[in-house]
Amino acid sequence: MSSPFQTEKTAGSARLGRLLTAHGEIETPVFMPVGTLASVKGVSQDILEDLGAQIILGNTYHLYLRPGVATVRRLGGLHGFMSWPRAILTDSGGFQVFSLNELRKVSEDGVTFRSHLDGSSHFFSPESAMEAQIGLGADIIMAFDECTEYPADGARVRASMELTARWAARSKKYFEEHKSEVPWRMRVGHPQSGDVTQSLFGIVQGGMDRALRKESAERTVEISFPGYAIGGLSVGEPRELTREIIESTLEHLPADKPRYVMGVGTPEEIVEYASLGVDMMDCVLPTRAARHGLLFTSEGKVSIKQARYAQDSGPLDPNCPCRVCSRYSRAYLRHLYASNEVLAQVLNTIHNLSFYLDTMRRVRHAISLGEEARFLSTVWSGPKT
Repeated sequence: MSSPFQTEKTAGSARLGRLLTAHGEIETPVFMPVGTLASVKGVSQDILEDLGAQIILGNTYHLYLRPGVATVRRLGGLHGFMSWPRAILTDSGGFQVFSLNELRKVSEDGVTFRSHLDGSSHFFSPESAMEAQIGLGADIIMAFDECTEYPADGARVRASMELTARWAARSKKYFEEHKSEVPWRMRVGHPQSGDVTQSLFGIVQGGMDRALRKESAERTVEISFPGYAIGGLSVGEPRELTREIIESTLEHLPADKPRYVMGVGTPEEIVEYASLGVDMMDCVLPTRAARHGLLFTSEGKVSIKQARYAQDSGPLDPNCPCRVCSRYSRAYLRHLYASNEVLAQVLNTIHNLSFYLDTMRRVRHAISLGEEARFLSTVWSGPKT
C-alpha cells in the first residue's frame, strides 16, 4: 500500500497534501472543528457536512466519563454513535487531565485524577488511554502525553518531556498489540481506504525550550509514528513564542508525514502556521467565541452583542457566502443574542466554522497556485483579529 499521506504541491514551506483514512480522504492543510463530547456545539452533523468539514475531533477524557467507552463501542464506535461518516481524531485526554490542576497526580505509571463531574477517582496510563481510544474507534488517535504548564523551569520541562517520550513508546507498544480491536475495522470503510485503519500519532513536547523540543521531536520520530503533533502550546505563552516554537520544531519532523499543531488558533494564525508547513490544526475558538457573540469576518472581528448593530440591515460579512450571511442581517443576529435565543448560538457557530473552513480552502487554493511571497496576503485580506 502507498503511504496514507502524500504531498502534492508546495509553496515555500507550505504544502498541499492528501491524508487517507478509513472514513475518507482529507485535503491538507486542514482545520478540524472540535466536538469534545461527540458534538460540535450548536451544529448538527448534516450541517457540518454541508460546511465541508472533512474531519472533527472528540476527546477521550470527556467521552470516557460520559457516556463511557463501552457504550460508544457497543454502538459502533464514535462514527456509529454520532452518525458521522467522515474522519474523526481523538485527543488522548492528556491536556484535559493537565487542566485539572489540583485534581490530578502524575507518576511514572500514569495520572490519577478526579472527575470534574462528580469528583470520582480515575486513572489514565498510556495503555488505558490507548485502550479507550481504540474502543472509541477514531481514525486518528493520539499518544498519551504530559502537557507542560507555562511558565515552567528547565528541570520541570525536561522531566515532563522525558516522561512524554517514555509514555509515547508505551502507547505505541499497546496500540500495535491491540489495534485490530477497533470497532469498525471489519465492517466499514471508505471505497479508497484499502487496508487503512486506525493511526496513532506521536506528540512532541518540551515547553518553550527549543533544544528540548528538538530532542523531543527526535526521540518521538525514533519511535516511529505515521504522523506527528506539536502539543503543549496555547497554555498562556505569548503568540510570538508560539510561532517560534512551531517553526523551530517543524524542522525536526519528517517531511513525508502529516504535521499537526494542537489547539491553535485565530484565523490569521492558522493561515500563518499553514504557511510554515503545518498540515492539521484544531481549536475551540470559532465555536467558543460564537457562543459569546464574537464573530470572525473578512473585515475583522464583530462583537454582535453591541448596540450599534441593532438597526444594521446588512449581512454579517458581505464577502462570506455562508448560509447565515446570505440570509440574516446583523440586526437580527444582534436581536437573537440580546434575547438569549438558542438560535443565536447556532447561527453564530455556523458562521464562524464556515469562515474557518473557507479560510483553509483558500489556503489550499493559494498553495495549488504556487503562491509564496504573497501567500498570507492572498489568503488573508482582512485586518488582523
